[in-house]
Formats: sequence, structure tokens, C-alpha cells
Amino acid sequence: MNWLPPALLAAPAVSLLVLGLIPSRRSMGGSRRLSLLATILTGLSLLTSVAAAVLVLTVSPIDASLIRFAWPIPLSIGVYADAITVVMMCLISFIGLIICRYSARYLLGDPGQGRFFRWMPFTVGATLLMVMSCNLVMFTVAWMFTSFGLHQLLTHYPERTWAIWAARKKFLISRLGDVMLVAALVITYLCFGTTEYSDIFAAANRIHAGTAEGGWPTALIGILLVLGAITKSAQFPFHTWLPDTMETPTPVSALMHAGVINAGGFLVIRLSPLISLSPVALDLLALIGAITALMGSMVMLTQTSIKRVLAYSTIAQMGFMMLQCGLGAFSAALLHIVAHSAYKAHAFLSCGSVLDAAERTNAPAIQVISSLRQSLGLLAVSIVLAAGIAFGTFAATGIDILSKPGGAIVGLILTLALTQLLWNGFATGIAWLALRSTLNSLLVTTTYCIAYRAMDHLVGKSASHPGLAASALDIPVLVVVGLGFGAVFAIQALSAPLAQRRWIKALYVHAMNGFYFDIPARRLTGWFYRQAAPVQ
Repeated sequence: MNWLPPALLAAPAVSLLVLGLIPSRRSMGGSRRLSLLATILTGLSLLTSVAAAVLVLTVSPIDASLIRFAWPIPLSIGVYADAITVVMMCLISFIGLIICRYSARYLLGDPGQGRFFRWMPFTVGATLLMVMSCNLVMFTVAWMFTSFGLHQLLTHYPERTWAIWAARKKFLISRLGDVMLVAALVITYLCFGTTEYSDIFAAANRIHAGTAEGGWPTALIGILLVLGAITKSAQFPFHTWLPDTMETPTPVSALMHAGVINAGGFLVIRLSPLISLSPVALDLLALIGAITALMGSMVMLTQTSIKRVLAYSTIAQMGFMMLQCGLGAFSAALLHIVAHSAYKAHAFLSCGSVLDAAERTNAPAIQVISSLRQSLGLLAVSIVLAAGIAFGTFAATGIDILSKPGGAIVGLILTLALTQLLWNGFATGIAWLALRSTLNSLLVTTTYCIAYRAMDHLVGKSASHPGLAASALDIPVLVVVGLGFGAVFAIQALSAPLAQRRWIKALYVHAMNGFYFDIPARRLTGWFYRQAAPVQ
């Protein structure tokens, strides 16, 4: 009966996927039944995910094939469930359940509600199957199913021209990612003679140990996988589709930002034994992640629409997560995915009440110190205190941050973040706000360290791999990343005292327009669909 646990684990995800095949019903009665069925299935998926987590974490990982094929290549359909898998399954199922319950009332009376509750569970089911897949072929198929389901959700309102335009842009970028993933799959099979995770990871470990040779094919596989991942997770320069998809229903935005966009990060973490064979791929990932995080954070601060603020926040957060992966901090990256998903789902599902909450608060404006000399003095104090809190907390919780992969850069970024938090409190000149910012900094850092220790304990064996010889690009990449974060921090920190400077005003305008990276993407999308129109 070894097939029973994986079969029970996969059953809710397959059922959610099959729900998308039910013919669309526009009657409200049919919509309510589909809504109820989707909620029940996502609830069952959450229960089975929690049960699988208990089984995997207390007994052993699950690696079982339910169906095997011998032609045209040896292939199986099954479940590969280790600590990484069950963490992601619990997260996706929980987010899916919350969104299904929210959508039932959000779309009440919408004539397209029946169609929505076909494609929402379909997308959740495809994402779950992608996470639990046991080989690259199954992963790739589920990856494409996820993209297809999301496209149907993005076109929920076909009468909205901009929604269709943004969905088309997303469609083209996703197909580019599919090409990269399929190419990596083919080269992986030619190189290793298999697409099964267990066999690929065993071969990768032999290369890591020096008992087998990798060569240029493994480096190329890593680069292709990285390029596929950055298209899915809205990384520079493929990020422009995400801020344009704001005309879709709010539950779709929540699912996209809290679930589907994590697919690229999961791809890198899941296949980290393979990707880490290519130092160049990791350097490329770190550099792209840093650029995306810096650009996204600057653009986010200039947006006036709350949904666009959240969109660029997601871009920046995914960039930082990819930076962590590129530095080899895979456990920290998985923790980032979990925390960001929970936060972003709540942010989107509650964004409609932000203005009401602001009106109820009605807090008086607080004057802050605007003198450049005083600001620089407080900045110096904040930097010293932030560094003390960050590295002191690491030491107190038993984390040798400098020995961790990418630890120096992560410590620097955390110090800059704490500096901003402390400086905002000190700049008010109010003692209790300064004390509050200090206590909040301690609380945030301590919580992060404890959460990281727990995540590293759970998934460390699955997500940590021995490193190869350093790439010639390692030091330049680290220097560029460190200087980039320092420069952006300085610009953000000194923007108020230097607000009247011409270059600050120009930078604000450029950032508000997303540095115009969407212009070539829009032109390319328009050109492609004009060329495809005669065929249609």
C-alpha cells in the first residue's frame, strides 16, 4: 500500500484541476455550487498538506511513482514530497482556501462568477501539482497549466481593453519562460539520462563531491532555469507585466501575488542542487535579483495607486528573494516566500478598507527634523545602533551570519532596513517614538532570527548544498550588490532634505514612470499581436 499516501496527497490537487473542466454555468445556482465545491476541495488540500507535513517531518520524505511510462522516454507520474514541498503545499492550500472563501462574496452577483470558480481552483490545483511533482516533465506541464489558468483569470473582464492587453503581455513573457524551461529539461535529460528528481539530485551530489564531472551542459542548464524563473517571478527586465494586471478582480491579484508568482522562486529552490552546479547562474540570479529589488523599491515609493504600490512591492520582494537564492541562502529565501505570501494576500484582500481605516485614524501630522546636518547626525547614530541590534541578535540566537551563504550581504541589507526604521523614529524628536522604533527593531530582528532557525532546521538538508569553486564573478557581483543597496538607501534617506534639488525631482519623475521599461514591452506586445492578427 505504498502508493496510498502519495495518492491521497495528490487527490485534492487533481480534483481542483479537474474542476476547471466543468462547463461554465452562468446561473447563480451553479456558481454557488462551484464556489462551495472549490472551497471544500481547497480545505481538503490543506488538511492533506498538513498531514503530509507531519508524515514527512517525523518519518521520511515521500518519493513515489503512481504511474510509469516506458515510451517515448522513461517517465513517471507521482509525488516527491520533502520538507520544501510540504511547506509550499501548506502555504498554497491555505492561501487558496482564504481566497475561495473571500471570492464567494466578492463576486456575488457577477455574471462571470461561474467561469471564475472554474479557473481559480484550476490554477490552485496546477500550482499544487507543480510543487509536488516528482520529475521535470511533470513540473513543466504543471508550470504551463498554472500559466494557462492565470491567463483565464486575468481575462475575467473581456470588455476591459487594458486588462486584455496586460494579459497578452503576460502571456508572451510566460511563453518565453516556457521555452527556457523546456530547453533546460531537454538538456537535463541528454546530460543525465533521466528527468526524475531523485536521480538528478543524486547525480548533482556526485558532481558536488567531485566523483563525477559536470562540464558546460550543467552550467547551461542552470542559466536556462534561472532565466525561466525570472520570467515567472516578474524580475527585471521581464517585470513590466505585473503592475499592468490591476484590472483583474482583487482575489486574482491576491492569488497571483501571494501564490503563482512564487513559482519562479520555488523552481530555483527545488532545483537548487542542479542550479548550484553553475556559479555563473547563481551570480546572474543574484545580480538580477538585486537590480529588481532596488528598482522595485524606488518605483513603489512614487506610486499613487495602492494596487500599483503593492505590485511594485511584490516585484521588489521577489527580487530580494531571488538575490537570496543567488547568494545560496535557500532556507532564507523559502522563509521570505512564506512571509511575503501571507502578508501580500492580506494586503490585497484588505486594500479596499485602507481609506476607511485612514479616516478613522485621523492622526495629526508629526513634524520631522529637516536640517541636513541634524539628519546626517541621526543617520550615523541609527546605523551604529542598527548594526548592533542586527549582529547582536544573530549572535544571541546562535546564527553565525558571516559563515552562512551570502550572510554578509543579508546582514548589510538587514542593517540598512533597521537603520531606516530607527531613523524614522529618531527624526521625529519625540522620545517615545524613538523608543518604540528601537523596540520594534529588536522585535523584528529577533522574530526573523527565530523564524530563520526554524526554517533552516526544517528544510536545511533539502535546500543546502556544498559549494563549488568560486566564480571569477563572485566578488564583483557582491561589490555591485552592496554598493547598489547602499546607494539606494542613501537616496531614499536623504530625499527629504534634498527634495528641492533638480536631480532628485528628475529621479522622482523617472521612478514614477517605472523608468520607462514598460515602453519597449508594450511596443513588442503590440507588434506581435498585429503580426498574429491575420493568422487569427
